[in-house]
Amino acid sequence: MDIQYPLELIGTFVFAISGALAVQDREHDLFGAGFTGFITAIGGGSLRDILLGSYPLVWVGDIWFLYAIFAGIIVTFMFHKPLAKLRKTMFLFDTVGIGFFTILGVEKALSLGVRVEIAAIMGMFSAVMGGVIRDTLTNEIPILFRKEVYASACLTGAIVYLTLNYLTVDRDINMLVSIGIIIAIRVIAVKFKLSLPRLD
Repeated sequence: MDIQYPLELIGTFVFAISGALAVQDREHDLFGAGFTGFITAIGGGSLRDILLGSYPLVWVGDIWFLYAIFAGIIVTFMFHKPLAKLRKTMFLFDTVGIGFFTILGVEKALSLGVRVEIAAIMGMFSAVMGGVIRDTLTNEIPILFRKEVYASACLTGAIVYLTLNYLTVDRDINMLVSIGIIIAIRVIAVKFKLSLPRLD
């Protein structure tokens, strides 16, 4: 059984929660928080598909992605207080989410026949651009521009996936290894407060 599709839906659900929670301390109504959750969930994949000329966009062509987003927004409003206390858990979900979306984005790009260099960038875009749009909408410094290791972890995982794919490593094993590397880099970087060199 191919687990890719349910993983995409779960990732979309989690990103919708992440986006809706981002405005919990601000004076946003249901629509405002829902819109932020929606943009967070579909932003990266939509930008990837637009740049690759792939239509319809993934959430336009499959109604279950909209259902996953709506479910995430509803869950946030019903359980926003306990969810807010689970920030470490949400960080882990977000980290797992960017791992899956990076690799799924790489695969989508490869399926459209682009060069591997472009596929790696598209994988990174799939994972991080929803969060960038979320931070911009909520007047936060986009996570891409903070000291945290975020996009570079995704890019590293994408390169590992492409390398193992070139070496004809089994797809499922390749996905698990590459996603695991993204998660490990992100968790270790946050735990030990690691960051890339600054441009002074």
